[in-house]
Amino acid sequence: MNLLSGKKILFLSSMLLVWMMNADAQNRYSQSGSPTIAYDSQGRLIGNSGSKKDSLQHRDRYADSITIYYRYYDSTRTRSLDSSLNDFSNKLVQPYWYNNLGNYGTAAHSLVFNPLMKAGWDAGFHQYDMYNFRVEDTRFFTTTRPFTELAYLLGNKAEQMINILHTQNRKSNFNFSFEYHFSNSPGLYKTQNASNSNMRATTHYQSPNKRYESIFIFISNKNSSSENGGLQDVKQLDSLALNDPFELNTKLGATALASRNPFNTSVYTGNTYTDNTILYRHQYDFGQKDSLVTDSVTYKLFYARLRIQHTISLKSSSYTFSDVYPDSTNYQTYFNKTIPSGDTVRYRDAWSNLLNEFSIVSFPEKNNQSQFLKAGIALQNLKGTFADTSSSNFYNVYVLGEYRNRTRNQKWDIEANGQLYLNGLNAGDYAALISLKRRLSKTLGYLQLGFQNTNKTPSFIFDPLTSFPVSNKQSYNKENIVRLFADYENPRKNFRLSGEYYLVSNYTYFDSFFVAKQEATLFNMLHVSAEKKIKLNKYWNWYVEVQLQQTTGDAPVHVPFFLTRNRIAFEGNFYKNLYLSTGMELRYYSDYKADNYSPFTGQFFYQNGYTTSNRPDINLFFHFRIKSFKSFVRLENVNTLDLSKGFSFTKYNYSLQQYPMQGLWFRFGVWWNFVN
Repeated sequence: MNLLSGKKILFLSSMLLVWMMNADAQNRYSQSGSPTIAYDSQGRLIGNSGSKKDSLQHRDRYADSITIYYRYYDSTRTRSLDSSLNDFSNKLVQPYWYNNLGNYGTAAHSLVFNPLMKAGWDAGFHQYDMYNFRVEDTRFFTTTRPFTELAYLLGNKAEQMINILHTQNRKSNFNFSFEYHFSNSPGLYKTQNASNSNMRATTHYQSPNKRYESIFIFISNKNSSSENGGLQDVKQLDSLALNDPFELNTKLGATALASRNPFNTSVYTGNTYTDNTILYRHQYDFGQKDSLVTDSVTYKLFYARLRIQHTISLKSSSYTFSDVYPDSTNYQTYFNKTIPSGDTVRYRDAWSNLLNEFSIVSFPEKNNQSQFLKAGIALQNLKGTFADTSSSNFYNVYVLGEYRNRTRNQKWDIEANGQLYLNGLNAGDYAALISLKRRLSKTLGYLQLGFQNTNKTPSFIFDPLTSFPVSNKQSYNKENIVRLFADYENPRKNFRLSGEYYLVSNYTYFDSFFVAKQEATLFNMLHVSAEKKIKLNKYWNWYVEVQLQQTTGDAPVHVPFFLTRNRIAFEGNFYKNLYLSTGMELRYYSDYKADNYSPFTGQFFYQNGYTTSNRPDINLFFHFRIKSFKSFVRLENVNTLDLSKGFSFTKYNYSLQQYPMQGLWFRFGVWWNFVN
């Protein structure tokens, strides 16, 4: 059977399954009558329409308030919205252990060793992952009232960010949500403007008899980032004629096209990455019906014992580097690359990824839906188009399994899952994880131990077919990464201690702008982190986060040995509705040989010629919340103060060689929640 006929069979079986499940749900709904609990068009409870009414009319407790919670994709745990004020990185989606190229929206990398532990196909471009929406972090809401959050942030040099979230239940069994994120930052230097546009829409439906359930996800991400290759001469920062770094020459980008227009998102020299994902999952449950009877209401219950699940997703993505007006002299001087004079430089890979996954899920205990055993098989069809001139088709067949058990007494949380690629492009790849979490006691908190192992084909950018300029593309051996981890958390003491130990073999990496390598020798990495909230007095709190990392042997990995973030904040609830958090934030990491960056391949690469020597990053903040209104006022990079030049803020830190960070930076943002 060829792949085309296989696709037809999968599609027809999927449609047949949808028709049968919908027909069954409609028949059962018509036989049982109206649901016992009904919602109005705004998602508010309107009482019991299936049993006789109580003689006493009770006030609707949802009329003036909202109950809202969510769960992540592939998770059964419910969570509440975060209303904290002290950690601004949650709003800017940039963790403190990340560095960008000096401007929000540009390529970013982690200061903490974080290898990709995902089996199977991977395109190989991850420098913008931090800014993007993903299927894994998609939230499915349940809310009694329509909920909207609007956010706007404004920074120096016309930096701006817009966030929109809206969710509501049209009925008790149907919810939809919409999220939109846009950021645009022209930057402090030439050819540095970066913009990110992200959109996500979801729906969640459950039939009235609770047997059939479906979810839908649509995600669209676009990253447009100009690339300047760094400054030609960083020493000129000390002798600026107009005291504006924008006047300095960069290694890439036509000077005549450089602009700080906040409404211009065009990229003449740089990367434009897009991806669009459509995912539909539906499932049908066999199980046991039950009911819960109160004084005036009968709640219908259903306990799933066996589930048939089908997931289909289609993802299209493209990765493009282009330089419309390249300077051949600069290419030769700074990157040792010869290009035809006057010709546009362009590299592009585009992918189409169709995935069909069929699974069977068993629930051993009817009263614990967080305990289940899952087994499935998947077919993945891939089509790659390279430089718009050639294309190739690939496929993968893999099996998967998962066991979860979060016990009803909340003492144990067990997770084990794995994937094995049987045939196709990534045959022989596998990923396995097992995690055991135990609640020790109310006073001692939680302890988690885990093991993870991934055997994977190197990302496709190392493959000979890619159009990107990798000088030694070839079929490298499979990477193997073992991770042992432990985590201790004590919520009562506001303390957390974590540790990770990696064993890595056949590690693939870049060590220059265009050269890839593979390290066959086994090396290891130890990473330990600790977090603690120290209460200094009634209103003053000190938040301490420390991370230590160490490699052994001659590993081709450089990370700072010591990384810390400290926040000292004056916090409390004042004047009934005012919640305040104001103070100082400090981040510091020890000197290390920071990776360089290749704008042509989108890869951070290993180097030995440059060592950082930075001051601690210091930010001042004033965050407050009044009812549903939150505001964030920040003065960042105060550490750039240079008293030798009077009172100027020109003592720049560097994220990479030739890439200075921002100077003194002001940000003002508002987040406003609305309940309709």
